[in-house]
Amino acid sequence: MRRHTATHVAFPQTTSPCGRENQRIQAKRLAVKQGGRATAQVICGTFSAAVRFLHEVSSVLAPEGTDEDWIRRAQTGDRTAFPELVRRHQTAIYRFLLRMLGSHEDALELSQDTFIKAWQALPQWQPEAQFRTWLFRIASNTALDALRRRKLVEFVPLEESFDAPDSGPDPERQAQATQEVRQLAASLQKLAPEHRQVLLLREVEEMSYEEIGHVLALSEGTVKSRLARARAALIEIHARRRP
Repeated sequence: MRRHTATHVAFPQTTSPCGRENQRIQAKRLAVKQGGRATAQVICGTFSAAVRFLHEVSSVLAPEGTDEDWIRRAQTGDRTAFPELVRRHQTAIYRFLLRMLGSHEDALELSQDTFIKAWQALPQWQPEAQFRTWLFRIASNTALDALRRRKLVEFVPLEESFDAPDSGPDPERQAQATQEVRQLAASLQKLAPEHRQVLLLREVEEMSYEEIGHVLALSEGTVKSRLARARAALIEIHARRRP
């Protein structure tokens, strides 16, 4: 597996926040409800308490300024600026790519590719959309290109990213919850990449239809229709997998 080197960019390490110790799905989404949106939300998973805690601590300690401020500094030659942009967004990009690709190694490599492409394109960046959506567009296109090269997307279990919630002291309930979440994660991986992509952006990244449209270069109407098809496909796949 090839590796890029870029000393000015701090990429995620293999001990990413997506590791088992830092990926406890919240109890509030333990119950798998029937229906499109509720089911899709559970299937896509939720942010863990550990990831939110790290994000909150990072936000408190982060240098002041908006993304746009740091972009302007990077464009004018400030060598400290782009690493700050990477620090702000690397966890979200890595998590998205992990769930798109089903492979920690591939997610790490394509996270690096995403930020290298962003760095190279930064002189041409214009604030027509938020830096976050621009970055996700690069990551999304990079992921789809990788999946198309594979031709056949193999399912790789993502227990670490879709870990089961703590269902209390009852071992039987805990085992059932763990099995359910693994089945849901497997169902997500069986979706067509374009459907998995739009679901992750909406249900995990919590983007608006407008933001998703910027990421995918689609109209809001097309985003909504694709999302509806993705939810329907996910429910159908999951229903077939259930005993």
